[in-house]
Amino acid sequence: MLQYFPFRHIDRTQITPISKINSETEYVQVKGKLTSVETLGERRGRRLVATLYDGTGELELVWFQGVNWIQKSLHIGAPYLVFGKAGFFMNTPQITHPETELLTEANKEAKNFLEPVYPATEKLKAKAMGGRQMGKLTFTLLQLLSEKDIPENIPADILAKFHLIKRFDAIKNIHFPASKADYENAVKRLKFEELFISQLRMGLLRFKRNTFSKGHVFSKVGDLFNDFYTNHLPFELTGAQKRVLKEIRKDVGSGKQMNRLLQGDVGSGKTMVALMAMLIAADNGYQSCFMAPTEILARQHFEGLKSMLQNIPVKIGILTGSSTAKEKRETLKATLEGEITILTGTHALIEDVVQFKNLGLAIVDEQHRFGVAQRAKLWDKNELNPHILVMTATPIPRTLALTAYGDLDYSIMDEMPPGRIPIQTVHRMEYTRPQVMNFIKSEIERGRQAYIIYPLIEESAKLDFEDLMRGYEEVKAYFPEPKYYISMVHGKQKSAQKQTNMDRFVKGDTHIMVSTTVIEVGVNVPNATVMVIESAEKFGLPQLHQLRGRVGRGGEKSYCVLSTKVKLSAEAKQRLKIMCETNDGFKIAEKDLEIRGPGDIEGTRQSGLLNFKLANIVEDRKILEAARLTAEKIISEDPTLSSNENHCLKAFLEGEKAKTAWSKIS
Repeated sequence: MLQYFPFRHIDRTQITPISKINSETEYVQVKGKLTSVETLGERRGRRLVATLYDGTGELELVWFQGVNWIQKSLHIGAPYLVFGKAGFFMNTPQITHPETELLTEANKEAKNFLEPVYPATEKLKAKAMGGRQMGKLTFTLLQLLSEKDIPENIPADILAKFHLIKRFDAIKNIHFPASKADYENAVKRLKFEELFISQLRMGLLRFKRNTFSKGHVFSKVGDLFNDFYTNHLPFELTGAQKRVLKEIRKDVGSGKQMNRLLQGDVGSGKTMVALMAMLIAADNGYQSCFMAPTEILARQHFEGLKSMLQNIPVKIGILTGSSTAKEKRETLKATLEGEITILTGTHALIEDVVQFKNLGLAIVDEQHRFGVAQRAKLWDKNELNPHILVMTATPIPRTLALTAYGDLDYSIMDEMPPGRIPIQTVHRMEYTRPQVMNFIKSEIERGRQAYIIYPLIEESAKLDFEDLMRGYEEVKAYFPEPKYYISMVHGKQKSAQKQTNMDRFVKGDTHIMVSTTVIEVGVNVPNATVMVIESAEKFGLPQLHQLRGRVGRGGEKSYCVLSTKVKLSAEAKQRLKIMCETNDGFKIAEKDLEIRGPGDIEGTRQSGLLNFKLANIVEDRKILEAARLTAEKIISEDPTLSSNENHCLKAFLEGEKAKTAWSKIS
């Protein structure tokens, strides 16, 4: 109950004379005698009206519900304490559905604290457990508790450094503060506690892993890596790629298990880094696996890696849901015997039948599309856990990475390979569609290709499909065969048909790809220079940015057109403006976090990690940073929390271990 915090407070420390109520007055508390009570109106218009007089003026009290019951409880001539939202009717001050309390010796003085308002559901209210009852119970509970019942869990020197109040006082004052300042101090303390404890937990996890987890030692960088780097590298590596490779080499040579998150914007060359990491594994006699979320992407990785390694003696295999039984058998046998050095594939890789001879490195692409349990199945493919590299092209803001991925080491690739021309993004209203189509025609005449994307709104597959088909017919009208050819891809197609349509576009047999967001991840067509996103206002920022990243992959100037209806919400306008201003995925991710708040981005890691009751990692960035640095300092100086100062922390963390997390039960 103590952790069930009020969402606002009402100031009932003041009693206002009725004559002082004006149009500016919001909530008001008055004291006076009831001079009249009467029922007016018939049936639906029936209401109860009472008058309260306090010597300075009259206040009207009105009820539309529970009329009979309330009428019985009101006594003319008795003194009452009345509270509610003030309004005016025919120039008379009035409160609708006020809270009324018969004045007694016990409550005749105004309260000496701000009254909490708790969230409650209709079901709770129906069982007489609404916000007021919560308040009464919590008030009674706090009277029964002393400081030793809510022991301190932050060392005294940290409390002093950040001017934080004690835990017991904070819990008391977040419910029943005497003033606004008391409430703010309580919130500050409890926010710091939430963030600090979460940072400490993650830091301790990472420390334990780095200290106790054993990993394969890749002691050398050998012939395969050097041959590829010297003779077959298609382009000079960027500074960011070199930096990340150094971090990976350090990890895999340390004897500890690597557990690294690699974030890089669309097109920053993560696959190249993954390939070179797998060559280091191969040089040391280990196999690698590379898992992607969709078959299209897995196949693309397979083809890409195969072409880059065509002159290097490394065998690559692929396993997906649509591999034939014969292909599966052969691939499984070759993997178990160690003939296949690099195995690419989809979820099929985590099935129990897939056995490696000596798996040393597991790479997961677009990791947010796999659950934790799915990823963990890969770790068990060897006696000694393989090194792990999880990659994502969805840039994660630093604040979010610190909270959601604090237990992973993470690398950032924030440079683009040379020769990439920035994509020009424009916002167009739907009435300019003819001009947009003419622009696509001019690009096709120059030998280029284009995407036209329609939104996919899960709730209504039927409507989506109709929208897509209508769009497809429209596009066909603008681009008639045989001069133009169009591929269409959507979720209802069988995967073979989807693959064929994709392949036709990839090979350049069709000029335009009309699709739902199926192509959001990983279709690589360097010749495509135009991306039109229909109803762009229906997409979130990360998705718009992902889609835009499908063009601009060759050396040609590329364009992204965000097409919307004329009427837009303020938030949609803000999103489109950001997209037109920058191509930087990290800036976009920061903005997205500011607009949407962290709650909506929980998919970045299994939800629950960001379920802070009070802290908000966007607004409380400064507190988060302070909490992180403090936690790091403690872990570096006293990782076992055995010093006297840290005893309270150790006791608290051990006590929490045994608790059932009630918030997760549902």
